[in-house]
This record gives sequence, C-alpha cells and structure tokens, in this order.
Amino acid sequence: MEEEKYLEYQLIETEQKILSNLSSYKIDYVPIKTDFGTDEKVWTLSLNTKSPNTPLVMLHGFAAGIGFWCLNFEPLAKDRPVYAIDVLGFGRSSRPKFSKDSDEAERQMVDALEAWRKQMKLEKIILLGHSMGAFLSASYAISYPQAVEHLIFADAWGFSDKYENPPLLLKIIAFMFGRFNPLGFIRSLGPYWGPLLLQKTRRDVFGNFAKVVKDDAILPKYIYLCNALENRTGERAFISMVLGVGWAKSPIVKRISNLKESIPLTFMYGSHSWMDKEMAPRIKAMRPNSYVDIEIIQNAGHHIYSEQADVFNEIVIRTCKTVDQRIAQSKKTTSKLDHNENKSH
Repeated sequence: MEEEKYLEYQLIETEQKILSNLSSYKIDYVPIKTDFGTDEKVWTLSLNTKSPNTPLVMLHGFAAGIGFWCLNFEPLAKDRPVYAIDVLGFGRSSRPKFSKDSDEAERQMVDALEAWRKQMKLEKIILLGHSMGAFLSASYAISYPQAVEHLIFADAWGFSDKYENPPLLLKIIAFMFGRFNPLGFIRSLGPYWGPLLLQKTRRDVFGNFAKVVKDDAILPKYIYLCNALENRTGERAFISMVLGVGWAKSPIVKRISNLKESIPLTFMYGSHSWMDKEMAPRIKAMRPNSYVDIEIIQNAGHHIYSEQADVFNEIVIRTCKTVDQRIAQSKKTTSKLDHNENKSH
C-alpha cells in the first residue's frame, strides 16, 4: 500500500512536469455515473473552454495518458475548446472492474465516455483518437452518433480483420507481442530500470518531446508510472478485446456499416507505421456517400502526434476548421429557409 501511494505521488509529479510548458489549462477529476462501477472519476484536462467553436476531445492510445499530447495541446486549442482525458481504467482516471467479456468491456468504456460528455455538458464534439483511442472513438460514434460532428483517427488500431491479409510488419509485431506482455516485463524491471529501458529503446516514441520536456527521462518515467499501479483494469479490458495485439476481436471494418453516413471521417497514418493503412481506402470505398479524408504523414511511424507534431497539428486544425465552416453554412442555410418560409406566410 505504501509503495502504491508512492507510485501515485510520482505519477502526479511527473505529469505536472510534462504539462508545465502549458501557459493556461484546467485539470481535474470529472465524476461520472456508470452501470458497472461506483463513484468513477475521469481525469480531464481542458483548454480554451470559452471558445464558441466545436470542442475537440482527445483519446490516447493503449498504455498512455494525457501527457502524451503535450506537443499538441496549445496549437490545437488556439481556436477552440480542447479536452483530453485519461480513458477510464488508465492513467489517473478511476480503475473500475470491467467485464471479462470483450464486447461488454468495450461498451462499458464507450458508455463511460458518453457519461463524461454529458457531465461536461458538451453538445457535439470532434473526436480524435490515437491507436486504441481511435478504436474507442469509432465504437462511440456508432453508439452515440448524435454527439459526433467529425471523427479523426490517428494511426488507428482495431480496424482490420486478423483473418484477412494484414501487412507483414503487423503480423511480425503481433507475433512478438503475443509471446509475452511487454508492460509486464517493463514493470518487472522496477522504477529505475523500467523507464531507463524505455528511454534507450523507444527513441521513436520519446525522442521528439525535447521542445517541451527538456529532461528526456520524464516521458519514459510517465509511461512506466501510468502502467505500474496495481489495479490494471483498463489494461486487462484491452487485452480481453485483442487477438494477438495487432487486431481487435470485433474489428471496426466489420461494423463500419453501422456508423451514420453523415459523420465525416479523417484517417491519419505515419508513412512507416506498422498499422494497416489499407483500411482507410477500403472504408472510404465502403462509404461512397460520406466524407472520408486520408492523410499520410511522411517520416512518421505509429506515434504521429509526436514524431511529426507540426504536420499532425496542421492537419487536425484544418480538419476542425472545416467542421466549424460546415456548421456555420448549415446555420446560414437554415436561417435563410426560415426567413423564406416566414415571407411566404
């Protein structure tokens, strides 16, 4: 128990260091009600909440937390409200016991996001998810289409079907990860050697944060601490949803027909990511009456938000502006129709 409290304190301190570059933000627990837990709380960072433009909500990938968006927050929040959360079961959010059934665990995570949106009183949102966050974003939009203005999938995980023909690199990585739990191995090394191994071996993930985090040991320590706490319910729920790490048991491609046609999609992939980039054009072909944009970010792998942060931010900002313009045009058209109708009477 003493060690657990110490790890929690270390996580708080490390996160504060990561976010210290931000000039203005609010961060707090948002209480939510769920049908599977009691007194759950979602750790939430908010920026520029007074802006009238469409809010952007950001969902991190597996084993991560809000700190990983530190290169993106201020550019993205320049013209709109931005909210980032630690997905329930991860980071500093509550860690309720999720169902062992993969479909039910997914539903619980999605319903928790909806409970959070209602608690935050956000009417409609642009939902941006990275990796696992993209999977949850798609699932959320299928269940709650009325709340979504646009979906942005950043190097999406869980869209392709294992039993089709995935890229060779995806098969290799899935095979390697299927043999052991990498998080378990990192944890077993302890709070000194675990972060140090991450720092030395995953420069693709951590080597791009120097602009805002001068100490290159901070981000590896953060990811270690996000996953070192004993009650790893989010991790277990995710593992219940996967087939060999590379795929979801219930892939989005098999459910995309259930996603409302009017919801626009933007796919973003790193040019040398191990994710299945062929999913984007395939889904575009499956949605002939919908807007589907595909962006390939050069010289980037899976972690496009940090590896090429400026390009990533530019695409997200441009996408969000098109949402605002579409809404403004829709209001203008509605107003004109109302005016003409009144004149006819």
